[in-house]
Amino acid sequence: MLQQNITANLMSLGGIAVAIGAMVDASIVLVENVHKRLEDWEHARAAVGPSVFFALLVITVSFVPIFAFQSLEGRLFKPLAYTKTYAMGFAALLSVTLTPALAVLAIRGRIRGEHENPVTHLLVRGYAPVVRFVVRWRGFVVAGAALVTLGTVPVYLSLGTEFMPPLNEGTILYMPTAPPGMPITEAVRVLQMQDRELAAFPEVASVFGKIGRADSATDPAPLSMVETVIQLKPESEWRPGMTYARLVQEMDEKLRYPGMPNTWWMPIQTRNEMLSTGVRAQLGIKVYGPDLATIDRAAQAIEQALAEVDGTRSAFAERLTGGFYLDVSVDRDAIARHGLRVRDVSEVVESALGGMTIAQTVEGRERYPIAVRYARDFREDVDALGRVLVRNADGAQVPLGQLADVRFAMGPDMVRSEAGRVVGLVSVNVADRPIVDYVADAKRAVAERVQLPTGVRVEWAGQFEAWERARDRLLVVVPLTLLLVALLLYWNTGSAVETAMVLLAVPFSLVGAVWLLWALDYHLSIAVWVGIIALAGLDAETGVVMLLYLTLAHRAHVAAGRMRTMADLEESIVEGAARRIRPKAMTVIATIAGLLPLLWSAGAGADVMKRIAAPMVGGLVTSFALELLVYPALFAIWKQRSLPGGTTE
Repeated sequence: MLQQNITANLMSLGGIAVAIGAMVDASIVLVENVHKRLEDWEHARAAVGPSVFFALLVITVSFVPIFAFQSLEGRLFKPLAYTKTYAMGFAALLSVTLTPALAVLAIRGRIRGEHENPVTHLLVRGYAPVVRFVVRWRGFVVAGAALVTLGTVPVYLSLGTEFMPPLNEGTILYMPTAPPGMPITEAVRVLQMQDRELAAFPEVASVFGKIGRADSATDPAPLSMVETVIQLKPESEWRPGMTYARLVQEMDEKLRYPGMPNTWWMPIQTRNEMLSTGVRAQLGIKVYGPDLATIDRAAQAIEQALAEVDGTRSAFAERLTGGFYLDVSVDRDAIARHGLRVRDVSEVVESALGGMTIAQTVEGRERYPIAVRYARDFREDVDALGRVLVRNADGAQVPLGQLADVRFAMGPDMVRSEAGRVVGLVSVNVADRPIVDYVADAKRAVAERVQLPTGVRVEWAGQFEAWERARDRLLVVVPLTLLLVALLLYWNTGSAVETAMVLLAVPFSLVGAVWLLWALDYHLSIAVWVGIIALAGLDAETGVVMLLYLTLAHRAHVAAGRMRTMADLEESIVEGAARRIRPKAMTVIATIAGLLPLLWSAGAGADVMKRIAAPMVGGLVTSFALELLVYPALFAIWKQRSLPGGTTE
């Protein structure tokens, strides 16, 4: 972290938290194996070190897809991927170096047999009959596992899809959009009213509203852009039963100003989205066209269509021609008759109406410009502006109205361009719906209700654009990562069948992941997929450990000449599965124990970490069930073919 300038933040520390339970798995297996070998010294068998080293290596490699993320998702999750990868990589190294050395130093005296351990005795006594049952009914067990996996597909399809879960920052950013041309005095009045209404909520600690931009070139906000930061009190001081979503809903219902659609978001998340996508809401529709008027009509039609879509809190199309301007068109024939130039008229307009800096005052170390212009009463209407006097070459004062056409006109408030085309933006604030599901309905509504003019096209931006970018990356990188994991497993086992059996844990583990996501009402998001990717590595580890023990027990029985009948095969599977259940249970329990604090966490950033931990916890439970129930059945089906004559009795 130091060498890469990775700070200790929520995501980098989250990577360590995700890995902390799995880091000890290899040591658990190695120490348990040391005890087992010392207990049965004269029948010492193959070492487990290489297998558990490869298991941790697989966990490390499984996080490769996270490094392929770009833009916002890359900046957010790469620190987590780096720290988790470093932690697991060094854990794999220490498992085959430090742990054996510590075992030599720490393990002393008489080694108690597993049958003397009351916990192990209970586990073996309860699990051994289960192993015998699944071996005898292996076909039904495998078919049942397949049905359970298939039965989870409808639940998976019912989960919503979003780019990122809402980040509870303890602060709300209220961003209504004022109509173009709003007088600054009216803007100030409305802003103060909004601040008072927001401060009246008992959950609010403070309110600070800003409209327009600061005196800075880095804040190009128009006067129509309101940014109100609402600092919330700790949730322990909220009204009973109040939630963040309910609070935002109450605020939205109270602050309904005509012509000012509301947007509610989080300050930090808003800044990230605005910097990466240029959109001031969760969703933006970019409307490209040949001219401003055409784009404006199309954008307003899309705004009206989206208003009817379920989940639309507000939709607002930028009024590209909605700015109010004072146009002074100089009559060149008129100024020529008075001996004036266009520059003479422009300087008067600048000094009288816009204000011209004529001097500077020095106040200690501070410098302030001195500007002069007409008082407001002389520049508020066209008639008053027409009476502004312009001095000609003879010293006579000529009214501006005789030299130019002075009128108010509508024009573009701001002109955007992308990819060589003029573009307008429709900002959409979505409430209580995952963004990807909302976009599917919104696209249908636009297609059915909006007839786009010739030369006009639309693009869906904001979080949806980021989700599409991340999805396209994962569709390419995840299969390549699974191929790499398969190659590592085959390199370790030398068996295509064992490699396939380990990889079977991935779809089966999704059963628990999907059902827990459904129970917690979580949507599929990049955070959830990070958890699923991490889960895939853990599944491979548990599968490697189980198959290792089954294979060692089978080899021992073959070497002893006790592998002639199905009963001998069943006995070897019972020995490999039931009599070595302690390390398998310890590795899974240790990993889940490391994840539970993330699942129960609260406060800023907890929403992201919960969605990373949830699929891992749920998936580990079902992958452990696969390990205990399905692997012995699959192993029996596989090894049954090697019995003399395919004996089944």
